[in-house]
Amino acid sequence: MPTFTVHEPPPRKDESVSAPERFVFVRDGFHFWAFLLAPLWFLVHRLWFILFCYLVVTIGLAVGLKLMGAPPSVETIVMLLIAFLMGFEAPSLWRWNLTRRKWKMLGFVVGEDAEMAERRFYAQWAEKRGDVQSEPQAFVPPPPVYTTPVRRGPPSGSDVIGLFPEPGQR
Repeated sequence: MPTFTVHEPPPRKDESVSAPERFVFVRDGFHFWAFLLAPLWFLVHRLWFILFCYLVVTIGLAVGLKLMGAPPSVETIVMLLIAFLMGFEAPSLWRWNLTRRKWKMLGFVVGEDAEMAERRFYAQWAEKRGDVQSEPQAFVPPPPVYTTPVRRGPPSGSDVIGLFPEPGQR
């Protein structure tokens, strides 16, 4: 199951506490769209500084490989490796950017998808804050009282334990 980190933005000027609607859930793992279209993914998630660094590095590598006279296959492999790196490191870069902008990480949550992770997180978060009234305690039956087993006679040498027939019978 995917793991998500939950980040709280700093409160706005008119707020004392950040609104829960502004929390961001960042999924761990490989991000396919960051692999396929990294600059667009950075724009969508407002990672301006990371986009700038990405463009500088990729353009610098492309120009450097051209000046070195590297064959096109090497250029393709290098760009593909950078794309894989972006796909794998996208959540870390996103988290780093949120931390740099003074967002606070509230914790981790596990869910099948983002919606399930949000439900689990907000349920636990509301319970911790005391917003949700706990359900009345259900009746818990007392633990069972165990008695010692009754043995009918001393054990004999032909006793068999389990589902096997007694020795000497067919």
